[in-house]
Amino acid sequence: MTADDQLPGSLAAGGLPDGHLAVLANPTAGRGRFRGLLPAVLDRLGTVGRPVRLLEAGSAAQAGAACRAAVADGAAALVTVGGDGTVHLALQAVAGTGVAFGPVPAGTGNDFAVGTGFPADPLAAVEVIVAALAAGRTRSADLARMTGPDGTSRWYGAVLAAGFDALVNERANRMSWPRGPRRYDLAILVELARLRPRHYLLRLDGVARELDAVLVAVGNCPSYGGGMRICPTADPTDGLLDVVYAGPISRTTLTRIKPRVYRGTHLAHPMVHTQRARTVELVAEDIVGYADGERALPLPLTVTAVPGAVRLLR
Repeated sequence: MTADDQLPGSLAAGGLPDGHLAVLANPTAGRGRFRGLLPAVLDRLGTVGRPVRLLEAGSAAQAGAACRAAVADGAAALVTVGGDGTVHLALQAVAGTGVAFGPVPAGTGNDFAVGTGFPADPLAAVEVIVAALAAGRTRSADLARMTGPDGTSRWYGAVLAAGFDALVNERANRMSWPRGPRRYDLAILVELARLRPRHYLLRLDGVARELDAVLVAVGNCPSYGGGMRICPTADPTDGLLDVVYAGPISRTTLTRIKPRVYRGTHLAHPMVHTQRARTVELVAEDIVGYADGERALPLPLTVTAVPGAVRLLR
């Protein structure tokens, strides 16, 4: 059975079903760099002969609800204009449904779009999406599904951070000053000063391992944080998750390793390890996982690779 055969609905049989195109746009994505992009996107999507509906939302919760409503209302495809955070909201609605998905990368971090083969240039990505719509063509890709002990679940497309980077994000989100990217920089400095290895229980496809680690990431795609290749060998079509972790290292060693993450060469460091698994159980205290850069679920949680969970307009 192929990944295409595993999906429900008419997409699995080829082509796109009848229905409108729903568009979710984040005007603040990329710190407003692409604020004028949306009219061009809507114009190009309008050339494929389907109704185009721009989803209205004033908050992340409203955006997620609007995506779910569009899918329930019979949308043939959902297109996002924004970064990984916008993609993350849309994936909660389209995952496992067979509704086609096209991300236009217009955010600070566009790791899912780039990791699944879309051009980094937003206008070039729109052309890829339009061509796929015109041809009725989709390609399947894997997603990761997180599940907490109470049964709460959430999808993600790129990487789950469950170590130092998650702690930095959590601290930055609690800070009211300074504004903008300097808040994140300050959070890094604070967490570096407080750095200590955390004790983890990792269970990979049922095989348990206890370890002390500073960095822990579970990748469906190679990168997070706008191009940091934390899981450089991750492939969103292989049905597996890449788990990368760094053992008990000092802040000096961490600051030396982190720049290498952009090139993916950190895996050569003797204290950095990587394994692959279909199911990953993560247990640790006082850590909230961040997936696609968004606050997700607290540990403990289980992450499962779901082959062909999304149909991409490529």
